[in-house]
Amino acid sequence: MPCGLLRRFAAIFYDCLLLFAVLFAATTILLLFTNGEAINSENFLYFIYLSIWSFLFFGWTWTHGGQTLGMRAWKITLKDENNESLTWKKAARRFLLAMISWGFLGLGYIWAVFDPDKLAFHDRYSGTRLYHVKVTKSAEK
Repeated sequence: MPCGLLRRFAAIFYDCLLLFAVLFAATTILLLFTNGEAINSENFLYFIYLSIWSFLFFGWTWTHGGQTLGMRAWKITLKDENNESLTWKKAARRFLLAMISWGFLGLGYIWAVFDPDKLAFHDRYSGTRLYHVKVTKSAEK
């Protein structure tokens, strides 16, 4: 069953909390090389550094099980259009397109409301699908 927009946003909220912790740790590592000096938030290299960490966080979880922690909590799984696990290439495409979706005030996510398959902009053009997985009584045992 396709994943609805509210469930998607709930998982994103959970994942943002975890991503914040990952980026905090990544910045702490970087501070070791700056002798504890603050890093200017407008530093383009710092932006790239945090973007790489963000991609590694999402890319790893998407290619190894198809679920972030937020997706697992909200019973969402990610597959490609052939119902297979994502490759790193597809994960990279999805990540970059998702950033574009956010960059346009989240309109890429609102796209899912009007899409016949409930796909967000980045799902449609990266060849990925989010599914709401219903847990059956036999699966809980």
